[in-house]
Amino acid sequence: MKIMRVEKTLVSTNRIEAFGHRPLLVVQEKVGGSRSVAVDAVGCVPGDWVICVGSSAAREAAGSKDFPSDLTIVGIIDHWNPEG
Repeated sequence: MKIMRVEKTLVSTNRIEAFGHRPLLVVQEKVGGSRSVAVDAVGCVPGDWVICVGSSAAREAAGSKDFPSDLTIVGIIDHWNPEG
């Protein structure tokens, strides 16, 4: 699991049918770090700190072992201070 911050929504109108209508969000592990795309399984908004899972856990969290996801948001953190 990773703690990441939601940066913005990713709009993708052309995608494979298996994705369905799940929202895609751009997330970042730390300021200035690399960005990743995550499937939103819980209803996040930009600015939220979230818990993300990867690999087979990401596929199952998105709804199916066959779901094409490498990173899925599974929780919104209520209080988090990234500086300690």
